[in-house]
Amino acid sequence: MKLIGTGFLAALLSAPVWAANPALPGTVNYVEGQASIGTEALNAKSVGSATLETGQTITTETGKAEVLLTPGVFFRLGDDSAATMVSPSLTNTEMSLDKGQALVEVDDIHKANLLRVREDGSLTQLLKTGIYGFDANSGQVRVFKGEALVQDGERQVKVKEGHQLMVDNSNPAANVKTAKFDKRAYEQSDLYRFSDLRSEYLAEANLNAASLYYPGGAGWFGAGWYWDPWFFGYTWLPGGGWFASPFGWGFYSPLWFGYGPYYHPYYGVPYAAARPYPQHGWSGGYRGAAGFRGPSPSAVGTSHFGVMGEGFHGGEMASGGFHGGGFSGGGGFHR
Repeated sequence: MKLIGTGFLAALLSAPVWAANPALPGTVNYVEGQASIGTEALNAKSVGSATLETGQTITTETGKAEVLLTPGVFFRLGDDSAATMVSPSLTNTEMSLDKGQALVEVDDIHKANLLRVREDGSLTQLLKTGIYGFDANSGQVRVFKGEALVQDGERQVKVKEGHQLMVDNSNPAANVKTAKFDKRAYEQSDLYRFSDLRSEYLAEANLNAASLYYPGGAGWFGAGWYWDPWFFGYTWLPGGGWFASPFGWGFYSPLWFGYGPYYHPYYGVPYAAARPYPQHGWSGGYRGAAGFRGPSPSAVGTSHFGVMGEGFHGGEMASGGFHGGGFSGGGGFHR
C-alpha cells in the first residue's frame, strides 16, 4: 500500500474540488432504489452528473429521487412516481407530476423566481419558503408550511399553511375550496420522513462546505449550489447570514458557519443561540447549543445535541466532525 506524501495531502485538503458539472435546475442530487430518466437507469454515480432536460421524465419504482431546482429548492419524488421537467429556467422553473407523490422543500425564493408544479391539469405556484406536497394519485395539493396559488381552469385558489386542495379534474365539484388536513399524520409518511432526513444531511453538508469558503476566496461565487465530496452531492450555501429551513435545519453562509449547527423542532423558532468555540483555527472546532429532536436532549457528541453539544458526528470540524472535516468544491448556477 502506497502512502500519500504529506505535502500532497495538505494541498489536496486545502484546495477546493469542483464537481464535473455545475448544478443546473434538473440536476439529480440523490437516488435511492430503482429510478431512471427515460430508459437510462440512475444510480449513485448519476448524482451530480445526470440532469433532467426539458421534456424528460424521471421515474421511480421502489425508490426515491431528489432533483435540484433553483438554489435552495429541492424536488423529491416518492416510490412508484414520475415527474417531467417542463421548464428548467432560473426565472421560470416548472415540473409536472405525472403519477405518484412528490414533496418540494423551498428554503429560499426570490421575487424573480417562478416556481410551479403541474398536476392533473392544475398549475401550482409556490409563493413562499415552505414544504409542499403533491399527490397525483388522489389529486391533491398540500401546504405543510408556506403558501401556494393554484390555477385550476378558470379559478385561482390560494392555499395556506395546513390546508389542502383537490385538483382532480374527474370530480370538478370537489374542487371548490381548501380544507384543513392533519399535518401530524402526513408527517409520518415515508416521503415526508425521507425529505426531513435529506434536509438534515444537506444541512450537515452545508456546514462542511461553508467552513472552507469565504466571500472573495477561492471557489466562492455567492449564493448557490456547492459540491461536497464527503456527502457526495450538492448542498446550498446562502450568500449571507443563515437560514432555517422549513424542516428546522440551519443553512449558513461561509461567514456564519461558526454559529452552527442549529436545529429546533418547531421549524426554526430560536431555541438557543450557538456560540463560536475555536479550537483548530477558523475552520474548525465550534460548539454550540442547538436544541434537540424528541423529548430530551441527545448525548453530548452526537447530532441533534442539547446544551453545549459538540456538533454533528462528533463535533469538531476538521478534527472528527463531518466525517473528518475535508474539503468541498464550488458549483451552483455559476460558470
